[in-house]
Order: sequence, then structure tokens, then C-alpha cells
Amino acid sequence: MATIQTDTRFADKVYLLPVNPEYVGSIIESERPDSLMLAYGGQTALNCGVKLDEEGMLEKYGIRVLGTPVSGIRNTEDRQLFKDSMDGCGVPVLKSRTVTDFAGARDAAAELGYPVIVRVAYTLGGKGGGVARNEIELHEIVERGTRASMVGQVLVEEYIGDWKQIEYEVMRDSAKNGVIVCNMENVLSMRVHTGDNIVVAPSQTINNREYHAMRSAALDATAHVGIIGECNIQYALDPASGRFAAIEINPRLSRSSALASKATGYPLAYMSAKIGLGYTLPELANHITKSTTACFEPALDYIVCKHPRWDFAKFELANRRLGVTMKSVGEVMAIGSSFEESLQKAIRMLDTGADGLVLNRNPHETGGDEELEDRLARHDDLILYNVAEALKRGMTVSRIHTLSAIDPWFIEKIARIIEIEGRLRTGSSKELLREAKGAGFSDPQIARASGTMPSKVRQARKDAGITPAVRQIDTLAAEWPAKTNYLYMTYGGAKNDIEAPLPGRDIIVLGAGPYRIGSSVEFDWSTVNMVWGLKEGGGGVAVVNCNPETVSTDYDICDRLYFEELTHERIMDIAEFERPRGVVTCVGGQTANNLTPGLDDEGVPILGTAAANVDRAEDRSKFSSVLDGLHIRQPPWSKLTTCPMPKSSPRRWATP
Repeated sequence: MATIQTDTRFADKVYLLPVNPEYVGSIIESERPDSLMLAYGGQTALNCGVKLDEEGMLEKYGIRVLGTPVSGIRNTEDRQLFKDSMDGCGVPVLKSRTVTDFAGARDAAAELGYPVIVRVAYTLGGKGGGVARNEIELHEIVERGTRASMVGQVLVEEYIGDWKQIEYEVMRDSAKNGVIVCNMENVLSMRVHTGDNIVVAPSQTINNREYHAMRSAALDATAHVGIIGECNIQYALDPASGRFAAIEINPRLSRSSALASKATGYPLAYMSAKIGLGYTLPELANHITKSTTACFEPALDYIVCKHPRWDFAKFELANRRLGVTMKSVGEVMAIGSSFEESLQKAIRMLDTGADGLVLNRNPHETGGDEELEDRLARHDDLILYNVAEALKRGMTVSRIHTLSAIDPWFIEKIARIIEIEGRLRTGSSKELLREAKGAGFSDPQIARASGTMPSKVRQARKDAGITPAVRQIDTLAAEWPAKTNYLYMTYGGAKNDIEAPLPGRDIIVLGAGPYRIGSSVEFDWSTVNMVWGLKEGGGGVAVVNCNPETVSTDYDICDRLYFEELTHERIMDIAEFERPRGVVTCVGGQTANNLTPGLDDEGVPILGTAAANVDRAEDRSKFSSVLDGLHIRQPPWSKLTTCPMPKSSPRRWATP
């Protein structure tokens, strides 16, 4: 009910019912549809479609499945059929065995040797799977996995945790045309599920031979299993030998699809739907260039970094270790001219209190050297901070790579961030300031290094002419000009790609950032509906948001989309370029709302509730004072800023 997809503007009818064979079957009996599309509702929709087919519902009512047929779904979701399909088209897979009980799994593990990876058929986010290092762990994982699987099936596979994890997004039509929309590399190797991994696009550390070998295999594999539309294929790549193996194909849109779509500007869901209706890739136009077709493979002249958001802090006993089962609750996507810039932007976008990888207000504790090495070897949500700390302590890039399986290229980029931090602490110059901004350092980080205020850093760099450029995403690396204002800001550009709009004419709407516990799709609904309402009233609308999974970051929703961080510094950069009639902060949840007082102090006009009244509502003591003044009953209250320990009582709680 909270999503934009249940808004009646998007469909002729909306059924708020469970997506399972019983309820969908009753709708089919009532509506008598011509066709079904299964690729757009994640694993739930796929499993429902397969069950409807097994029950004979589709055949009974003569219903066609548009896009990838049910046979194609089975070929990818059933672990044994997937393995057989890859063998049939010459695409390598890992040594593995499909089993349905612990006895079979024990025999498979004995043959492969521990540790082994257990993957579950017909599930989402690695649900039920895991890494078994002995028979006891294997028994627990297999029992859990067979219960989680729709068909009671798991795959016991050789362990390749130190291999690289590479993904390719593939688009294929019924006329056998196929394109690679995007390839992506997971920073944390195969040890961590891609949903919990830090991902960069395009890949940064594979060579030309490896890239094209996996590209060709992706096209062969998707053709063989019968993909029509969009899919994602995941590989494991041995960095030592160059050997690669296909891990799985998702015959649907996924988190990776949303990321690839927003990273390239290639609207995967739209194109996939058109292909399902019978269009071919040469018949479909590129919506950004408006002069090329969907057969042109995107090229990126920037680097994208996806970073997951975890909310472990809300659960005192949560296991923060990352593995083959996904634990993140949301993610962000940052765009920059370098890995360093996009990584530090992504960290700020998470809205967890960090201003970047280093120079934060509350640095993370990493313990002694032995504990730090253990954390490098066993990834948790603080892995990048642990890498940074290890470099500061003098640990070599080679040692960190051996412990963490993170490619040395990424470690060296983190080392450059640390090297710039050291120079910022000891001096300042115009050249150093420019270099730091190009490496993703925010004004608060630079101010913390030099012991000054962020506002003074901002003024100093503006006086020096160091400001970010507004760049367009054009899908084809400037080979054709972009006709759509899909924008990001970077210190890697010399000039703006677009002209500033007329002052005082347009409105900026701030989105909500990443999904998190307590803030999810409802703010996407409110942001999109706010944009629609403002556009009906006339004038242009710009949206600022950084969540690749949302409709509010579709570039055709508004007049100008800034895929950017929701920080005071960046919103001021955008506001100074846009010179808007006003900024809307009331539909982006707490993240956008918290920016209201600071923007108001800078003279940015706030549309809606005034900043002073936002402060009166959000400040607990001010709000309670308002209630007292209105004689509205409330519990007794007192404003506290410290929590002194009673001298007579021992401490009984853990430090958060």
C-alpha cells in the first residue's frame, strides 16, 4: 500500500491482495487476462507464475507469459536445470551437486571437500544458504535451505570465496538480438552476497580478455536458457588463473537491474516490457539521446559506486558478519569521476553519521592488531573502515589483500584517500584543496582536518574557484549528446554540461535517500506525487535523491534529476546553481526534514512548513513547551544533555 506501484495512476485496476497462486488465480478467473508478465515482481512473482503453470491455470485459460517463458524461469531457478543448461551451451560452472536432503549433501561435501557453499533454489537474497566448514554447519544449512526452497532443493558447491564476483546485465529480444547493458564488479569478492557487497560499474580490475570471455558467455547462456527481456548473470572469477564460472542467472529485474538502469541511464524495465510485447531492440529508441536505438550498448565515462545500508545498530544482538545471505535493508548509488570520489559520496549518502571514509566525527573502534586482522578476514559492515585503519597502522597492501580478498587496486585507492588525509592535517593550499575535493572529501572532513569550520572551507574553495560541475549522463560516453537532464555533480569536470535555469522559476524536491528500518517506499510515493502536483501547477521541478531502487530517481518523472547526496553541502551546491523558487523538504522523510533549518539559515526559500516551525516540532523540549503552553496533557518531562553514573551503582549496560 505504501508503494508508488499501487497508485491508481499507474494501472487501470489495482488489486491489494497477496501475490500467491490462490489469489492471483481468483483474479485470473475474474479478469480473464490475455497475458501475464512475471519478471517485474521479484522472486515472489516468479514463484507464483511457476506454480500457476504447474497447476494448469495458464493452460486452462489460454494465458501467455510475456517475456521469458516459464521454461526459461525453470532453467535458471532450478539448480540442476541451470547446471545442465550451462553445460549444454559450453559455459563453465563450478563443481557442485544438487541435493534434496542432508545425506546427499554430506556425500557431495565429502566429494568436494570442506568448506562448501550451499545455494537454495527458488529463493531471494541467498535466503537459507550459507558456507559450511564442517558437517555440523552443513546439516544446519541444508535443513534450513530445503525448508526455504519452493522445491526443497539446494546446491552444494565448491568454495571460491576469494574469487572476484562479476555481474553482467543482459537484454535480449525474441529476434535473437542481445546486448550487454552494464557490467559490474563486487569489491568484497565472492565471500559476500552481491546485495551486501560494495559494487562498482563499470568493472575496474578485470582485463580485456576476461571481460570479453564473460561477455560472450553471458550472451550464449541467456540465449540457451530462453531469456526474453532483461536478466542478470553472475560470475565467479579466479584472479590467479583467469578461470571463471557462471554462478546464477536471475530471469527477472532485481536490485542489480535497478542499479544498472540508473548507472547507465538505460531504462531496463521499460525496454524489457516493450520486448515482452514483441518489440525488438532495433525498434526501440534510446530515451536519453533520442537518436540511437536500444541496440547500442551503454558506455560510461564516470564511475558508479553502490553501497548497501545495514541497520545492525537497531538490534543489540545482531550478527554483523556478512556472507552469502543478504542482510542489507537498502542501498545508495554515487556517481563520480574517480573511485575515491564516488566511494566517499556513497558513504555520506547512507545517512549513518559518517562524512566519508576518514575524518569522521565519531571514528569506528577497530581494536588491537590481532582483532583488526580477524575483521579483515571475516567481513562485517565496517570492512572498509577496517581496511583504512590497517593502512594507517602500516599494514601492506599485499597483506590486506591476502586477509580480505579485496583486489589491491581498491586497497590502493583507499590508501590514496588516507594519504590525502595526512596532508590535510599538516597543511593547506589551493592545489591540495582541489585534489581533496576530487577525491570525494567533503567540507566538514576538510574542516575537521584543519581545525576550522565547514563554512570557512566552503568560502575558501569558492573564492579559489573550486566548485563542482554539473554533468549529464548520456549512456554513450558523449558519443551522442544527451537530450535528458539526468545529472550528477563532480569535481572531475571543468564546466557544466547544461545551462543554469532561470532564477526563481523552478522548484527543488528532496527525496529520502536509502531505504532503512523505519523509512522505506512510502517516501518514494510521496516524492513522486509531490512532483506530479507541482508539475500540474506549472513550472519546472528538479528532484534530488540517491536511491537507485526508487521511481523518484527515474529521469522521466521530473524536469531535472540530480542523482546526488542529501547533505547540506551538496544541496547548497545545487541550490546555488538552480536558484530555485523554493525547496520542498517535507516529502523526503527525516533525512530531508533535517536539512530544513540549515537551508533556511543560508537563505534558501523553504516551501511548506516554515523552518522555525519544523524546529519546534522536531526539538523535543521545544515541542513539549508548546504542549505546556497550550495546556495539552503530556507525561512529565525534562530536558537532559548528560547521563551521569550513580556513584553507588555499578554499570549494568553495554556501551552502544
